[in-house]
Amino acid sequence: MSRVRAAFHDPDGARYGIPTFWWRGAPPGYATRRQLTAAGLRPAGQPVAAQIMWRGVGGTRVAYLYRVDLARPKRTATPAQRAAIGKALTARRTCPTCRVVRPYCIPRSLGECVDCAYPQEVAA
Repeated sequence: MSRVRAAFHDPDGARYGIPTFWWRGAPPGYATRRQLTAAGLRPAGQPVAAQIMWRGVGGTRVAYLYRVDLARPKRTATPAQRAAIGKALTARRTCPTCRVVRPYCIPRSLGECVDCAYPQEVAA
């Protein structure tokens, strides 16, 4: 085992407080939040079970691990929630000045669509 790996090998948590493993050194049964999401799971309120540490750009990097056996399936939005999200997104694309639904979100810095904020002069 290299010195770098040995520096981050703490499976009982005596040095870092929680079990710590080196990059790609975690045993099966642990997953990061992204890995859980890719598998269709969520941490479901469980505390961080372990961590991975490695030397990276800017110093020591950490990724937290959760137990896969305690993870639960991801929740799906109800039809009412999906409808509310659709209405909210449509409202973000509707200009309050001309009331036109644009194909982009109205910039908050302008408060209206680009056509209303910067009207073109009509050539005579």
